[in-house]
Amino acid sequence: MFDEGGWNKEDGGEAFSQALLHPQHCSAQHCPPAPRGSLRKQRRRLLATLQRLEASSCTEPPQSPGPLSGDSESESDSADQARRKQPRKQRRGLKPRAASSHIAPRTPSGSGTPQVGPEPEPEPAGRRRRKDCAAEAPGDKAHTPSKELPSWGAATGGPGPVLSRKQWRNKQKNKRRQKNKFKAGMGKDVGQSLGGGQDVEQRTSALSQSELSGALRARMEERLQSARFRYINQQLYTSSSQEAARLFQRDPAAFAIYHRGFTRQVGRWPENPVHRIIQYLRGRPASLVVADFGCGDCKIATSIRNKVHSFDLVALSPCVTVCDMAKVPLADESVDVTVFCLALMGTNLREILEEANRVLRPGGMLKVAEVASRFADIRAFVSAVTQLGFQIVSKDLDNPFFYMFDFSKTGPPRARGKLPGLALRPCLYKKR
Repeated sequence: MFDEGGWNKEDGGEAFSQALLHPQHCSAQHCPPAPRGSLRKQRRRLLATLQRLEASSCTEPPQSPGPLSGDSESESDSADQARRKQPRKQRRGLKPRAASSHIAPRTPSGSGTPQVGPEPEPEPAGRRRRKDCAAEAPGDKAHTPSKELPSWGAATGGPGPVLSRKQWRNKQKNKRRQKNKFKAGMGKDVGQSLGGGQDVEQRTSALSQSELSGALRARMEERLQSARFRYINQQLYTSSSQEAARLFQRDPAAFAIYHRGFTRQVGRWPENPVHRIIQYLRGRPASLVVADFGCGDCKIATSIRNKVHSFDLVALSPCVTVCDMAKVPLADESVDVTVFCLALMGTNLREILEEANRVLRPGGMLKVAEVASRFADIRAFVSAVTQLGFQIVSKDLDNPFFYMFDFSKTGPPRARGKLPGLALRPCLYKKR
């Protein structure tokens, strides 16, 4: 069996076989010493021979002790050659990878007990197993769940092939599809059983469509009116009072649209400046005559006991006198208080304020309330008004939406040149 020195058949083979079968009767005299250079190889071969003998003792009945025959030597040589073909890790004594579980072979039709075969040899670590192998266990890989796959014969109790992972997943998919189809069919049946309520739904949908169309129409009309208000407002701030008067003479309905939009914008403020003016006039004597320039809907005239001359470009009330703000039908020095509540509009503010100075009595009060964003320089505005025959009495700049000024008349206008302080910014609204 062994071709190295010290292990030939004549002197050491018989003793070695006796030592393997009956290790307790082996003595040192029957085991000749081996050369030092081949000690490792002899140990490896000895271990391989022991493994072979242990494997054969598990499957074959024990035989009577005797010397190893030539057949056993040839088998050991073939085993040695097979071992040399194994990977290097297994030859060094490393633990091989656990082999997958195998299915016992089927029993023949005449016998009831399965045949017992030899245990399969462990598969080499470097060799990859096939995925479609029926003997592969479901939990063989680390990334797969430890869940056993059902077999075809599990339900019937008989033997059947084990499903692979792909087959098992497809089977579960088919089950879910069948379940979803069943649910969809139930929903259709319920919808057919409740088919009587479809007419009600159609009627309600028709009503909702009509309501939506009405709401859409109202929204479009509101947008159109807002657009017209922005256009009219821009024309009033960028043209003179004479041009604004001609604009409303050609289109009287435009003033109603403008006034409606103006009221909506002022209604968003926390406070309306006209209420402050009304409160001031209520605390003054009722004998004072008031001139309201740009009165609108005559709120001041209807809220106080004083005599009020209301002027505007279009009459929204019988109390309104339609005229140009630079030429009002009043005598000189005939009123005690003149009011401009959000009415300093146009490019000819100097002419309008000179007209207010003309109709005021000496010492009369000029009250101005205007949008805060229109003032670029408040000091320049106050200086320009004082050059037109007025003196500043008080000013209120606390409100973020509008500023209020009180002037008293000191005499006729004395300015000769231009007054840049009267060039207020136009109050233009953003397009939405």
